[in-house]
Amino acid sequence: SMSKDLSELMKEATKEVHEQAENTPFMKNFQKGQVSLHEFKLVTASLYFIYSALEEEIERNKSNPVYAPVYFPAELHRKAALEEDLEYFYGSNWREEIPCPEATKKYVERLHYIGKNNPELLVAHAYTRYLGDLSGGQVLKKIAQKALQLPSTGEGLAFFTFDGVSNATKFKQLYRSRMNALEMDHATKKRVLEEAKKAFLLNIQVFEALQELVSKGQENGHPGQTTAELRTRNVNRSYEHGPVPGKESERTKRKHTSMMPTTPLVRWILALGFLATTVAVGLFAM
Repeated sequence: SMSKDLSELMKEATKEVHEQAENTPFMKNFQKGQVSLHEFKLVTASLYFIYSALEEEIERNKSNPVYAPVYFPAELHRKAALEEDLEYFYGSNWREEIPCPEATKKYVERLHYIGKNNPELLVAHAYTRYLGDLSGGQVLKKIAQKALQLPSTGEGLAFFTFDGVSNATKFKQLYRSRMNALEMDHATKKRVLEEAKKAFLLNIQVFEALQELVSKGQENGHPGQTTAELRTRNVNRSYEHGPVPGKESERTKRKHTSMMPTTPLVRWILALGFLATTVAVGLFAM
């Protein structure tokens, strides 16, 4: 029934794809820490393009009554955090190094289109992304930090850190109440719900494209940056809080390498697992 609150309708509309994500092996693999640094970096790069587009359109419509009530830039916006992470992973020239697959461009184009033409649909993308990231962020942060041996001080994980939100549960309640107060007729609500499902499909296409990049990199002899190489760049900060690289680091690296499946199908599953975990864990806690 369209008489229900929009947040409840959104949860119901995406329930099927949420359950599919929860019950697939790739989600469990990620939760076990079976994710490579190379895949994590590619995911972060695509998220940067997606959030840049989303937040550009949010700024365009921040005074529009169809979005203004859920405008929380200080609490939610992720572009600056992703820039910080990308500089950590790729170095100061990260803007020239990060890839933007066609599927990511397609997602970006969709966000720009609705921001300019159907701004009421922005709430579908904002709710799905921000509240999902906020809900599942702390779980994912710990998994990634351990699996990728990232510094305990949080470098490379700014995306998951919401400094502007002191109480996630209370903030989500506030956000949902603001979203439910948006003035929408039944037809508009239906379009918003369809857009929420489209957001999932766009994300899946992004991760299929990222897997192609991973596969091409392996074929060309570029398996991706290792944790040891990453730490070398951040020697002053990282070694201060972690072990000096040596035999133990090499053993740890070999251990993680041996744990990683090498078939293209399973590597695709692991890469896609990052998004599925973000959204599914997030929506589960909404």
